[in-house]
Amino acid sequence: MPIPAKKTKLQAPTHREPVSIALGTRLKELRIKADRSQAELAFDCELDRTYISLIERGLANPSLWTLGTLAFALKTTIPDLLQGNTYVVEPSMGEQNRKRRVNQASHEPKLAIGRRRSQLR
Repeated sequence: MPIPAKKTKLQAPTHREPVSIALGTRLKELRIKADRSQAELAFDCELDRTYISLIERGLANPSLWTLGTLAFALKTTIPDLLQGNTYVVEPSMGEQNRKRRVNQASHEPKLAIGRRRSQLR
């Protein structure tokens, strides 16, 4: 009988961009002003409480859809969630530790493997 592989706990990313930190700070500010806990906000947004925590700490980058549900639950708007956030994010330019996703486009040179022809020809 094979031994089951040991499950590893997923770790939150450690790199925090200023744009994510500013969003998290603003979200926490609005949540506290509305006198809501992370659990209450998460329930209203149909999210996990730990995800709200990750956003507030600048460790998660919520989608536009998630920002919309957060704004709705806090009775505000997406621009109000982003108020005062003047940061931008530079492309990673191939830095392995800054890629946002596995299939991200890369500026690394491709190895020539045979001849490639378009499927449309």
